[in-house]
This record gives sequence, structure tokens and C-alpha cells, in this order.
Amino acid sequence: MYEDLLLPYKAGNLPALLLGGIIVDGQLIEHSPVNLVLKSFNRHGLIAGATGSGKTKTIQVLSEQLSLAGVPSLVMDIKGDISGLAMPGQATPFIETRSKDLDIAYTPRGFPVEFLSLGESHPGIPLRSTVYDFGPLLFSRMLDINETQEGVVTVLFEYAKIEQLPLITLADLKSLLQFAQTDEGSKKIEAKFGGVATTSVGTIMRKIIELEAQGGDEIFGEPAFQAMDLVRTNSQGLGVISILRLLDMQDKPKLFSTFMLKLLSDVYRQMLELGDPEKPKLVLFIDEAHLIFNNASKALLNSLDTMVKLIRSKGVGLIFCTQTPKDIPDNVLSQLGLKVQHALRAFTAKDRKAMKLVAQNFPSSTHYQTEQLLTSLGIGEALVSGLDGKGQPTPLIHCMIRAPESRMGTLTEQELKSLVASSTLYSHYAQRQERRSAKDILAEQKPVENVSNKGASNVSKKSEDTSIVVAVTKNTLFRQIVRQVVRDLMRAFMSALGIKKRK
Repeated sequence: MYEDLLLPYKAGNLPALLLGGIIVDGQLIEHSPVNLVLKSFNRHGLIAGATGSGKTKTIQVLSEQLSLAGVPSLVMDIKGDISGLAMPGQATPFIETRSKDLDIAYTPRGFPVEFLSLGESHPGIPLRSTVYDFGPLLFSRMLDINETQEGVVTVLFEYAKIEQLPLITLADLKSLLQFAQTDEGSKKIEAKFGGVATTSVGTIMRKIIELEAQGGDEIFGEPAFQAMDLVRTNSQGLGVISILRLLDMQDKPKLFSTFMLKLLSDVYRQMLELGDPEKPKLVLFIDEAHLIFNNASKALLNSLDTMVKLIRSKGVGLIFCTQTPKDIPDNVLSQLGLKVQHALRAFTAKDRKAMKLVAQNFPSSTHYQTEQLLTSLGIGEALVSGLDGKGQPTPLIHCMIRAPESRMGTLTEQELKSLVASSTLYSHYAQRQERRSAKDILAEQKPVENVSNKGASNVSKKSEDTSIVVAVTKNTLFRQIVRQVVRDLMRAFMSALGIKKRK
């Protein structure tokens, strides 16, 4: 009776992961496993739903099953509640009942996890990059400056490359901007690339200070994080789950969105072209994706759209997680093959209108009233539509999602610190490295210039004094005052000699 629903979700001979079982008319169909073909995960996906509907647990289940299949993943942890992946779960009566209904063996276990941090204020391996590695284009987009100012940044990057001035931190770029405003600096830069507008330099400096206020100085430095450290498996062949902790991302969304694009660019540039592999090499779960799209500049959105289209051929999948599909731009949404839609809430006419649009994003179904079902889904249930092994859309189903096998909760502070300290990567990235950079080189040039040009400096000072005297003596008011003083003195002198002025 439901063969049209069951057949497309059978695993067959292709590697797949088990998500849950199929519900029709409120009842779970026996022996109805929902298998998602691993080959389709590099076609990207979307997990959406209202707060508390189970989105985070779906991310947890998918990252667990990918790890068991030997596929590493990167998970954005906005609220801190995904860290439980590192510890075994607990078999509660609810979990045991659900696993029994789905005919799935529940095996509590922890998974190999690496904790990352954007900056150094939270426990984890700090993600850093040098200013130069960002490149002038991406760095300009982070600052959200116009084309003229972007050209100035490009000139400064090229000048630093020619003069071998390492741009590592924001302080290095600020020093170069200050150097460009000096007579010597402007002459040297103008000789190679043409003039640099002082107003543009001032605007760029203010934008950098704004970036520093968001904590930007923490993510620039060495050692720079290598994107290929995300693509790892442990000795048992399980994919390593990298958890990027972003508990204060709401305070610096522009910084986060740009750094994520930088990370995607590094992954794309460093990974080999694979075409259409049997399973992805890496899957990235981008939680609270609306914070990226709402705060990114137009140029940044265009770059992200391009990256979504290109990175698939490198065996990399992107799973965006947000409250409603309308948070994702249409040109990106059209690229997403997997859709997992949890419950939505409709309290206003605007919400009901949005509900209709969401329902229209799914394939039509003879088994479900999609629009009505969206508001009645239970916690841990979702509407699912994906791609089969041939890349064809699978029918819409109402899915009961299996329970995570790891802890459904956060780690304690002690557990977190212990796991971070035992990381094989932490010893390499934890300590910030300092080396001679553009700031130091430009600072060293100032005293040398003062000593070598001491004589020229004295001549310049004398010339400056002479020019002041000349300017004063040419002043009309000054000359009138001098003439009046001379006349008064002559009149007093003649009066003292008894000489009277002839009338």
C-alpha cells in the first residue's frame, strides 16, 4: 500500500545512513527504515523548524551516523548543546521505546570529537588565519568597503608582498596604513602603484578598528589553522566530528560569516577534485544560518552562492540549519537536495502565509496534507525529502527520527577542558606564535632614517625658519606697523635735537 514511499528509502547496494521510520496517518509503519544515501550528502541540505522542535538532535543524529560511516564533519555549536557528542548517551524509557518502535538497536556511545573556537576566549583549538592568507578581496568584503577602498587594500597587499612585509595580524595592516600616510611611504607606494587617497586610508582604518571591537584581532595570527585537519578519521575508522563553539556569535556575525567563507575557500582550494564520490569527504553543519545571510554583504553572499555550487565536486556537503527556509536566499535554497522540516508555528497571518510557501517547497504528496502537517509534527518528527542514488528526488515522508546515541545535553566545564587538553591538535595550535612582521619592520625603519638624515634634517629646519621670516616680512599689516614705528622714532629724535618739521 505504501510501496511508493518505502522503496525510494531502501538502502540497496549504496552506502547509506539510517535516519528513522515512516509515519502515515499518525501511525509508524512497520519495517519502514528511512535510509539517506551518503552519495547525496554532497548535494547539500537544509534542516529547519521552530525553536524546540528537534533540529539540534537531528544534527546530532546525522553527525553520529556520518561518523560511523567514516565521514568527518564540522558542526557549528551556537548554544553549546551539541558538545554531548563526545560522551555516551543514557537509555531512558522514552529512548528505549522509540528505538524499539523503529526496530533499531540503541547503543550508547561517545564519538571522536575535536573542539574548535573562533578566538581564544573559549576552551578549544583556536581557529586563526593571517591577514595575508585572507587575501585583499575577502578581507575587503569583511570590512564591507567600496570598490575604491578595495583597490587601496589590494595595492597595500601587493606592496607588502613586494617589500616582504608579512601581514599577520591587524596591527601589521594598521602599521602599513600609517606608513602609507607618511611622505616617504606615499612616495614609495606611488612610485610602484600610483597614488593612494588619504580619505580611503582613513576609512579603512576606521573599519579595521570596528573589526577589532568584534574580537577580530583574536582570529588573526599564527599558527594558521589548516583546513585539512577537519578531514580526519580515528584509528577505528570513525569520522572525527569537529565542533566549532560559537557561543557569542550573535555579537560578531560579520566576523563569523566571513571566516566561514574563508574556511570553505580553503577546503575547496586544498581538496582534490572528486566528481561524484560514493560518500562525501566532509560535511559541514552550519547552525543558525540566518545569522550568516542576514549580516553578510551583497558581495559576500555572491561569493557564498558560488562556493555552494562549486564545492560539491570536491566531495563536501553543506547542511544549513535555521528556523524557516525563508532565511536562506532562493539561489542557495535551490541548490539543496536534502530537506528536513521540523514543526513550524503559525500565530499570525504572516506566519500562515509563510507556511504555504514552505509547503510548496516539498514535492506534492497523495499521502499527506503538507501544510496542515507542518504545525502538528511532534518533537523529533520531521517532513523529509532527499535524493536517491541516481540524484532523483525522493517522495515526501513524515519521519520519526531515531534518538542520538551520544549524550543529549552539554558537557561539564571539567569534561570539556579534559577533552580539549587531550587533543592531538591542541598542542600545535594552542600557543600563539610571534615572529618579525610588517609592524616590526616598519617600526625599525624610523630610527634609522633619523640618524642617517640628521644633517639633512638640520638643513631642513634652517630652511623652514627662513621661509617663516620671508612670509612674515611680506605681510602687509606687518610692513605698515614697521613704517609707523620708524616714523614715530624719527619724529622723537628730531624733536630732541630741536629741529622742527617745516610746514
